[in-house]
Amino acid sequence: MTQPPEPALRPAASRGPGLERCRVSRLFVEDGELVLRTRRRTRRLPVGGTGIARAVFVDVPGADMERMGPPIPGSWGELQLQDRDGGPIARLDVEQWLPESPVLPKRSVQGEHLLGRSGVASLLKAAGIPLHVVRDRNDPLVAPDGGGVRLGPGGDFPFWYWAVRAAAGVTWFAVFTFLVISDSAAPWAVLLLSSAALTAPLARIVLRAWTWLGRDRHAPVVRERVAPSPAPGCGATVRFRRDTELRVQDADLVLRDLGGQEYWFPLTGPHAVRSLARVNAHTGTPLGVEVRGPGEQVRAVLPWDLWFAGESGAEGWSRLRRAAGLTVSERRLGPKTHWPKGPFLGPRMLPESPRAARRESRFPGTIAGVSSTAVMAFASAFSMVQGLGISDEHPEASLTAVLMGVLGLILQVAPYAVHQLVSRLRLDRPLRPLESSPQTSREVSG
Repeated sequence: MTQPPEPALRPAASRGPGLERCRVSRLFVEDGELVLRTRRRTRRLPVGGTGIARAVFVDVPGADMERMGPPIPGSWGELQLQDRDGGPIARLDVEQWLPESPVLPKRSVQGEHLLGRSGVASLLKAAGIPLHVVRDRNDPLVAPDGGGVRLGPGGDFPFWYWAVRAAAGVTWFAVFTFLVISDSAAPWAVLLLSSAALTAPLARIVLRAWTWLGRDRHAPVVRERVAPSPAPGCGATVRFRRDTELRVQDADLVLRDLGGQEYWFPLTGPHAVRSLARVNAHTGTPLGVEVRGPGEQVRAVLPWDLWFAGESGAEGWSRLRRAAGLTVSERRLGPKTHWPKGPFLGPRMLPESPRAARRESRFPGTIAGVSSTAVMAFASAFSMVQGLGISDEHPEASLTAVLMGVLGLILQVAPYAVHQLVSRLRLDRPLRPLESSPQTSREVSG
């Protein structure tokens, strides 16, 4: 896949099936048009004339949306692309185009600083689109809600997965309703119910395989990989050493965390990372490295004890400097200066506990969270009950329905059990000295 011209916006970090979105989705300017490329389609919007004439950044937070589980952050601010009369042509949530947004507190980056860090300001400048920043949704420049296309990078999960899950869910609920209100359990209905119940966990297994087999799909050229070299006694685990890395690619510097989530930062263009700054304590002891963008803005920090304090740390630091081709500097802090200041990507890459590490490294779930698994388990169990209910009149249909229900439960339990066992017995154990050297092969976590 050809590299789009810079400046090009990168999506917020993702993992699992969402890695393809990080590699493919870009928003850029080409031939006088604003181009959105995702894994499903390419959309072009003309600039000037009857097309996009101005951009209005509504620097107002969106409301948090709640679900069963952690809250889902609302918008950090919306960019509206309007025609010459102020009519909405397109909209985008800037949060979706800031690579490190998943690990930053909501609205920790705002206004012009957010537009600069994400690359939105550079993109609009390259397209020749005037920018207006407003901080009131009632401002006359703000277009009414609901108009214009959404310029998002796409979802974590592929369309086929949602289509299969939706079809199975509708079918199961329809047959479930029929069986509940009817006086008899027809064997065809029980088999259809069991088949629909099996489809959802089966689709999730297929998604895992699809993700694993496609891990090299759209894989860019990697010039250098730098694995962490943690200091003894800092709490690093086998999983941290195996799955965390820095990649220097042709056009991007990529930081991969313990859960498999990848943060892509451009190496070229007006909003690219520009320098690496090693930060030392007032005693001269290295504290970490800052990855900086334009204007000395800090995009990520690499704690020295986790990345470069081990046996192979000096070599890793040297390879990173050489491959990235960035300006390298050093600075020494005062005796009472705390580092790092403010929320950044990087300081919390080592989870607080093995339990947290297992949670972060699981295969990603849908927005429904644990509710989805509970519904699938109930569907499989209910199918087994219905199958047992027709065992006297239709033994073959009964056996088939029960077996499908059992298989559905196994497909749900097995991946979780394997993940827990491997994590507890191997991956979440402290790192031994012999395991602190760079590895040439990596497994897919989850």
